[in-house]
Amino acid sequence: MQSKTIRANGAGLNPIAPMTQASPQAAPHSSPLAPPAFGLLFALGSASFYGLNIVFARLASFAGISGSTVVTYRVLLMLVLVGAFALLARRSLAMARDERGTMLVLGISTTLVGICYLSSVAYIPVTVAVVVFYTFPILIVLASPFVERTKLTPALLGVAALALTGVAMVVGPAFGGLDWRGLALAFGASIATATQFFAAARCRRTGVVAKVFWIHLLVLPTSVAIGWVAGQLGPPSSLGLAPYAIAMTIGGYVIGFMLQFLALGRITAVAAGIIYCAEPVVAAVSSAVILGETFTIVQMAGGALVLSAIVANVALEQRRMRRSPALTAAE
Repeated sequence: MQSKTIRANGAGLNPIAPMTQASPQAAPHSSPLAPPAFGLLFALGSASFYGLNIVFARLASFAGISGSTVVTYRVLLMLVLVGAFALLARRSLAMARDERGTMLVLGISTTLVGICYLSSVAYIPVTVAVVVFYTFPILIVLASPFVERTKLTPALLGVAALALTGVAMVVGPAFGGLDWRGLALAFGASIATATQFFAAARCRRTGVVAKVFWIHLLVLPTSVAIGWVAGQLGPPSSLGLAPYAIAMTIGGYVIGFMLQFLALGRITAVAAGIIYCAEPVVAAVSSAVILGETFTIVQMAGGALVLSAIVANVALEQRRMRRSPALTAAE
């Protein structure tokens, strides 16, 4: 009966808080903000913080602080913060033995996201890289029948396509004269992100503190190597050139990362993947407000499409949640 309950609840997906899974008896009386609903909010909050993070990273670049420098020191700070929290809260940093292979996949995929995405903009414009990178919700939707055994419905495909169309309209790229290496790297980052979502959703027993610690322990040497090879790794004192922007960039990353894994502990990778299409919309709006960049009618229409896709995705997820208790009881 246990395996049937997990399938009916769309789970096998709770990497952080497996005890929050509602029982068949309790589900009909659960509150409107049950754990899956919190997961949708966590995902939207994470996407928003990531979007803000990009804007303040650009502000930091105006002061001469490279992306490699920001990534290296924010990962180092994350390790210190997670280690200190684990010590004070007496949290274990141990992985579940049967999840070590999945954690390795999660760490490698997270590392590849950073490497490929950061490297792609050396060959193609940032806006083009963003559009190619944000094909990952489509990849998640298309791969979900094979990875999660999720039914691929026309409605879900339509929502994913609507979100991707909106993202393309928001970033408004020009595709002429692009270097194939940049496109390949950006698409590689998209594949790595889809892999990251599925891997995180399968780490059910390793705690979020241990998960974040080990992921960043893998990312740190990679970011240092990239900065060293590119000759762009600045000393810690360089962060003082733009203290406010650096604080907002690092803070947005830390909060966004934590909310991401909290979200993946409560909703499916498909639902989270589509919601993360809000990130470039937040970045575009924030850049207009903070940096004074213009926002065209096409971009506003694209933002409306993404928001519509998010609303539709939430409706589909809630409908699935309402049907889950009935499916569980029937089985």
